[in-house]
Formats: sequence, structure tokens, C-alpha cells
Amino acid sequence: MTEFIAQTLKPFRKKIDTLDDQLVDLLVEREKIIREVADIKAENNIAPVLQDRVDEVRERNVTRGVKKGADENYMREIYTKIIELSCELEEQIAQKQEL
Repeated sequence: MTEFIAQTLKPFRKKIDTLDDQLVDLLVEREKIIREVADIKAENNIAPVLQDRVDEVRERNVTRGVKKGADENYMREIYTKIIELSCELEEQIAQKQEL
């Protein structure tokens, strides 16, 4: 990569790095809450995945993102994956507590 390109992109990369740092912090916090919810669900015999809630979370965030100018498919893909991984984590925790 030429020095010109590197210097031109540097301020944008710095902004992206800052946003990535914030995203990581938020995702870690989200995972902690998912673990707490999974424990409560397991203790109370509540299914780890509640499809109505999955749909609600995804659609609420897609709509919110679109209103802020994001691409709908971009937001849907991101939230689909976040929710998928969260559901897998909840199911793993439920299975461990069944043992």
C-alpha cells in the first residue's frame, strides 16, 4: 500500500478502531446479560429460545438502524448473527444445567 493511501485512510481507520473498541465493550456486556438470562431461564424451566422475542429484537434493531440511515440487509445480517450466537449460548448453558 502506498504511503499516500495509508495516510489518506489513517483517520478513517482510527475512527473504525475506536468504534470497534466500543462494540467489543458492548458485546461483552451483552454476553454477560445473556448468561444471566440463560441461568434464570434454566432455573425456571423456560425455553432458552423464545422465537417471538428473537423476532422482536431483530426487527426492532433493523428498524432503528434503517431510521438512522443504515442498509436494511446489513442490519438484518448483523442482528441475525448476534441473536443466533446468543441463542446458541443460552442453549449451551441450559444443557449444562440439565446435567
